[in-house]
Amino acid sequence: MMLSRHAPSPKAVSTLSTRVLPSTAGAASRLSSSVGPAQQTRGLATVQDAPQPPKRTHFGGLKDQDRIFQNLYGHQAADLKSAKKYGDWYKTKEILLKGHDWIINEIKASGLRGRGGAGFPSGMKWSFMNFKDWDKDTKPRYLVVNADEGEPGTCKDREIMRKDPHKLIEGCLVAGRAMNCTAAYIYIRGEFYHEAAVVQRAIQEAYKEGLIGKNACGSGYDFDVYIHRGMGAYVCGEETSLIESLEGKPGKPRLKPPFPAAVGLFGCPSTVANVETVAVAPTICRRGGSWFASFGRERNAGTKLFCISGHVNNPCTVEEEMSISLRELIDKHCGGVRGGWDNLQAVIPGGSSTPILPKSVCDDQLMDFDALKDSQSGLGTAAVIVMDKSADVVRGISRLSHFYRHESCGQCTPCREGSKWTEQVMSRFEKGQGREREIDMLQELTKQVEGHTICALGEAFAWPIQGLIRHFRPELEARMKKYSEEHGGAALAGGWEHDTVKQGKLVAPGQ
Repeated sequence: MMLSRHAPSPKAVSTLSTRVLPSTAGAASRLSSSVGPAQQTRGLATVQDAPQPPKRTHFGGLKDQDRIFQNLYGHQAADLKSAKKYGDWYKTKEILLKGHDWIINEIKASGLRGRGGAGFPSGMKWSFMNFKDWDKDTKPRYLVVNADEGEPGTCKDREIMRKDPHKLIEGCLVAGRAMNCTAAYIYIRGEFYHEAAVVQRAIQEAYKEGLIGKNACGSGYDFDVYIHRGMGAYVCGEETSLIESLEGKPGKPRLKPPFPAAVGLFGCPSTVANVETVAVAPTICRRGGSWFASFGRERNAGTKLFCISGHVNNPCTVEEEMSISLRELIDKHCGGVRGGWDNLQAVIPGGSSTPILPKSVCDDQLMDFDALKDSQSGLGTAAVIVMDKSADVVRGISRLSHFYRHESCGQCTPCREGSKWTEQVMSRFEKGQGREREIDMLQELTKQVEGHTICALGEAFAWPIQGLIRHFRPELEARMKKYSEEHGGAALAGGWEHDTVKQGKLVAPGQ
């Protein structure tokens, strides 16, 4: 049994019982006869097993004073003056002077996990940069901020850069100090022209006020921030592919190891972190890791930006407590599903690369890493895509298959060929041109791709299809049956039709 921090250890309890409790049966009987029945029920076991405070079972309803991104809806300008009103750059010098170990310990205590999709503990990831004898290494060290937000349905980083750019810049400074970096590169997606301009203007303001650059915030720490604009490739959202692109090479993922913390940007120790992950670091340091850890379930701590789109009455990006229920998130902040909750058909809970969930699962679904993993999906970027009963789920997944085939860099054979196959098969399934055994074939194909590619794009195109087959197989079979009834038999492989010979065709359509 696990004891509480204030309870005595088992060894201490054993010693105490040897000293205090009578050793003979006669003494024991005399002791028992001298106390009342109610008192006899109390003993060391009762004290040791005292009931703990009840664990929280309801999450959500984040108060405004606990929101980190106070200007998420752009009520104030995105300049330095407005940022300071919301508490940005407050006592940043004191945070920097406390040193890298203190900052990393606060991040570890907060339970912060990466907000870019993987959910790796941020404090642990940042600590990899401070390896043994790191101070004897003469190479520069870099923080790379991944602002290449290309996941369909995701728009949280864009809102941070557009409305709260100083949170990101201050976060770069604090995270850079934690890893003893000399500079930060913010890699912004090429389509984010306006966001890049806003962030660049904020960087210039910070330099002018002495907040970054030489002797940042008067702390004696030198730190520069640069912007680099990408060209919109989805695969450049993967950390090593992003580094390759930043170096001026084609954006193709690297094999790991070596990991970026050892050999990263320009061959120097580097860490790639998501915009939201970096932006929350200063507030965690100011308010304490325990404050951040007080939100959400265990191992799923903190607040989170959720992007809700699709068939809801008020699509929005909102900051809420981790582990909030999906239904409360949609009803409270989006005005509910269009046509009511009973009109819900399915939800993609964490961006296009996470498996789809049907309404039966969504009814009691909590929005955090572990709960969604238990439901055979994932939190990902927390981009919630809602589909009501008017949506064609099969067509939606088919479109995603086309997207991933187009965005594959082609370096790995399973991804290059597998994404092409899945696009072709899904386009046929969309029309009902398939046979039931092909559903199992497609499932096996996606399973063979998983874990056999350099980066996670293989899983990204496989998981949505697996989710579709897992929960909507009857829909696929119904389409095939309907096509068979309308065309005098099930579809033939390769796009052949039953009257092909009569039409005088010598090859299959598309060849």
